[in-house]
This record gives sequence, structure tokens and C-alpha cells, in this order.
Amino acid sequence: MKMRNNRTTVLRTTLAATCLLALGAGGVSTAQAHNSPATTKSTTTVTSATALEKAVRAQKQKPTIVLVHGAFADASGWQAVATKLMADGYPVYAPPNPLRSLDYDAAYLRSFLATIEGPVVLVGHSYGGAVITNASTGNPNVKGLVYIAAYALQKGETVADANQLGGHPEESLLLANVRTRAYPKPFPDYPDGDADVYIKDAPFRKVFAADLPRKTTQFMAASQRPGSYFSLGTPSGEPGWKTIPSWYLVALDDKAIPPTAEKTMAKRAHAHTRMIHSSHVAMMSHPKVVTNMIEQAATS
Repeated sequence: MKMRNNRTTVLRTTLAATCLLALGAGGVSTAQAHNSPATTKSTTTVTSATALEKAVRAQKQKPTIVLVHGAFADASGWQAVATKLMADGYPVYAPPNPLRSLDYDAAYLRSFLATIEGPVVLVGHSYGGAVITNASTGNPNVKGLVYIAAYALQKGETVADANQLGGHPEESLLLANVRTRAYPKPFPDYPDGDADVYIKDAPFRKVFAADLPRKTTQFMAASQRPGSYFSLGTPSGEPGWKTIPSWYLVALDDKAIPPTAEKTMAKRAHAHTRMIHSSHVAMMSHPKVVTNMIEQAATS
């Protein structure tokens, strides 16, 4: 019993001494509290939460990228670019381009853009450039236009006119290698005698995508989306690039649009310009270069 009482006395004395030491020192110091394991863990959690909130805000602030294909192709040509953009946190859409007339196609894209909230970067390839040029005009949400071997038309100019810019239309092999198929009027006010325009199968790779594997271009030729003659001959309206910052990738080995014409359109639009040795489908053969240019436009 005596031993038990001694132990109790020692424990009480030790506890009292510990409490007195703590009180005499004014309790645990603020620095000690901050450096304690529990507090450190709590601080780390708060920091991680703050970083996550910042990341979420950054995600929300990123503009939506809208990729617009041209004639003789479809939206699948953007796959590599779209995949990288989405991996980098950008919302991405690649809507179908009707390819019926410039006015109609621009109106369709304009209606699509009306469904998107917040800033948008429009990217056009080939004839898709003519479409974004017109659809972007007057839209305050469009913060940038990116042209990938594309038509950046002036008001009143047609695609056929633009091919003459720079004085070297012979750089294009397109018109010498197309065929047509007639089709019924898609709507009442459509002109008579229009037809779908295709690139012939045999020269398709040489004209459109000489730097892609032959197996790839064989299917591209078989599945190409034709453009109508009417769409290629419709004059452009007021161009969006007059008021919206633009970027332009010139494909120096292009056999569909004359590279000289591309340079002229880029210079006229005061676009941030880069030139690379590429066929007409730079977004397929050089997706990293194209993605980098789009992200430059998105972060400018």
C-alpha cells in the first residue's frame, strides 16, 4: 500500500511540474505550435486546397478552342491537336463545317459560338479560315483567330481571288485535279447548277497531304468532305481579323493553297506568322507546332 501511495505521489508531482512549466513559460510558443506535426499537416492541407482552387480558377479562365475544318476533309484531321489541347486543360470543340456556301457556313458557326460562354479562340484550316473570318466579326467573345494554311479573306474577296494573291497561282495543283458531282438544291434560294467538288483519288496525296503515310491519305481521299462550287465563289464579308488578333501558320510545301498567297494573307492581317515546311494539312503532319501556336493565341 505504501509503495502504491509513493507511485501516486510521484505521478501527481510529475504532472504538476509539467503543468507549472507550461504555465510558467506562457504555454507552448506560437512558433512551437506552428512547427508541431499536427499544425504542419493542417498547414499543408490548407496550402494544397489553395493550390487546387487556383488550378480550378485557371481551368475556368482558359478560353474554349473551336477547330474548324475546311473542304476535302472533316473534323477528324484535328484529332492530334485536340487531344493535346484537352490534355493541357482547354475546352475543345471541332464542329462540322457544312461546306455549302460561305454565308451559310459562317452563319452556322456563328450560331454554334452563341452556345459557348466565355472567351473563344477560333482556329481555321484551309476554307475553314474563310469561315472563321466571317463568323468572328462582331463577336466580343472571340479573343483570337488562328489560321492554319487557311484563307484570311478581305471583304469582297473570294477563295478563287485569294489564290491569285502574290502572283503565283501555279503553286497550287488543286484546280487541275478536281472532279464534281451534281446534287439537288439543299434549300430553295440555293443557285441552280451547283456541284460538289472533290480532289481526284490518284493525286489526292500529292495535292493535299504529301507528308502523311500513303495508307492514311488513301482513306482521306475516300472519305473527303466535298466543298460546293458556290462556297468557293462567295465573296467574304467584313473580316474579323481587322479587329481581332490573329496568328498564321504558312505551309511552305502546300499544293492546295499557294504558299505565296498564304504569306500575303498573313501579312495583310498583321498576323503573328510562322512558316514551316509542311503540306496543306499541317495540323496532321505537325500537330505540336500547330498546338503551340493555338496555345500562344489562347494565352496572349
